[in-house]
Amino acid sequence: MDWKLLTKADYVTTSWSGGTTTQLAIAPEGAVYADRDFLWRLSSATVELDHSDFTPLPDYDRFLSVLEGEIQLKIDAREPFPLVPGELVAFDGGAPVESWGKCVDFNLMVRKGRAQGSVNVLSGGSETNWLTQPGDLAVYCAAGAVRQHTGAVQAVEAPQAVRHLVNTGGLVPFPGTGIDDEDVAHKGAPSNP
Repeated sequence: MDWKLLTKADYVTTSWSGGTTTQLAIAPEGAVYADRDFLWRLSSATVELDHSDFTPLPDYDRFLSVLEGEIQLKIDAREPFPLVPGELVAFDGGAPVESWGKCVDFNLMVRKGRAQGSVNVLSGGSETNWLTQPGDLAVYCAAGAVRQHTGAVQAVEAPQAVRHLVNTGGLVPFPGTGIDDEDVAHKGAPSNP
């Protein structure tokens, strides 16, 4: 299995009316978020407003987790609910979404009908396995360390250490400092790159 390490130098950070968004990875390479021509996109946003509306993305499914802070979400006609670190919510990107509260989040967007994705949140000592199949595998270590070995990723130190997804294409782990078979990758607490 070949791994590609992405670091802050590979990320693209942009401002929006409520804070900043850092694009961690996008597929295919060279796709542009604003053109909505991507299969999947991983990003982390710093939300600095007390109230914000999500950008409608009707062609995408979304997965959202909070890395720091806490927010209240209202998705479509659902009642508002809290989203705290370690929890994950999946929703239709075309649904109206409002949030209250300030946070740093982790976001996966997947093109409907052309790609599939999932996000697993691991905490210290927990492990997830993946099948060897065509697709992209991304490992995002928000805090602590991860150990990757044949067919599995294990959170080694801190709670909420790994985000894991599977889509179509090649294999891409990030950001860590080197994730190789049987090695440990360390990452400090998330910060705004």
